[in-house]
Amino acid sequence: MTTVLTAPRRRTRPARPGTPRNHRPPLLTGAGTLLLLLLALLGPLVAPHSPTEQLAAPFQPPDGRFPLGTDVLGRDVVSRVLSGGRSIVLTALAGTAAAGAVGMAAGVLAAMVSRRLGDLLVRCVDALAVVPALLVVLVMAAGFPGSDVALVAAVALATAPFSTRVLRAAADTVLSSGYVEASLARGDTRRAVLRHDVLPNIAGPALMDTALRLVASLHLTATAGFLGLGQGGAAPDWGRMVSENVPGATLAATPFLAPALLLVVLSVCVGLMAGRLADALGRGIT
Repeated sequence: MTTVLTAPRRRTRPARPGTPRNHRPPLLTGAGTLLLLLLALLGPLVAPHSPTEQLAAPFQPPDGRFPLGTDVLGRDVVSRVLSGGRSIVLTALAGTAAAGAVGMAAGVLAAMVSRRLGDLLVRCVDALAVVPALLVVLVMAAGFPGSDVALVAAVALATAPFSTRVLRAAADTVLSSGYVEASLARGDTRRAVLRHDVLPNIAGPALMDTALRLVASLHLTATAGFLGLGQGGAAPDWGRMVSENVPGATLAATPFLAPALLLVVLSVCVGLMAGRLADALGRGIT
């Protein structure tokens, strides 16, 4: 009697025991995150006044015309809050996307080449990781003053090294699994293994890592605005609004509290979404 051996089917990693497959991030957190993102992206369309026009005396208290009062230059705080989130969110999203693309490419490449070449690539990435993120932002902003593209590049350079390490570890785990070894043994090319085995199985860790890097990108972008980096002039920016209006905190609190609270709530919501996403997928990222 002849025993026929069949190649195992490609499969995704099973969920962690005890983790329900239909677990989803809570509705409240998801709705809050979506609402804040919509406020930041669509806010300029519904701003009641020009965010750069001086309309009244500085630090005027809230009234019927200005629900949150005016800022240090007499501009409407509501209009500046509605218009000031778009640049931060778009810059953070662009920087996170660029960092994710670089981290995915470098991490998977380091896992699929020889161990020596992979370690060399990771060491080169580590050389960038030791530079403080804020220093990278300052250098890029000083070299290209007023450039949002430079700020996006700085955010990507500051966060990509960590994504590279996370995704290399995830890819290493998949490549050392039995079904990948079986795929290679039956003659599948490394490109086929990459497409059908590696990428689908590291999609979860990549998604969670992206959410975590988005929180860091939001912090870096807001810090850059607080320091007056990025787009200059009178352009509204939540981080810059905090810096501009802190000296008048004893006269009016809303001009700096409103953007600061929005930044905090947005960061917390995105962080909670990342944590619940990790629970839902049954994996953790360190």
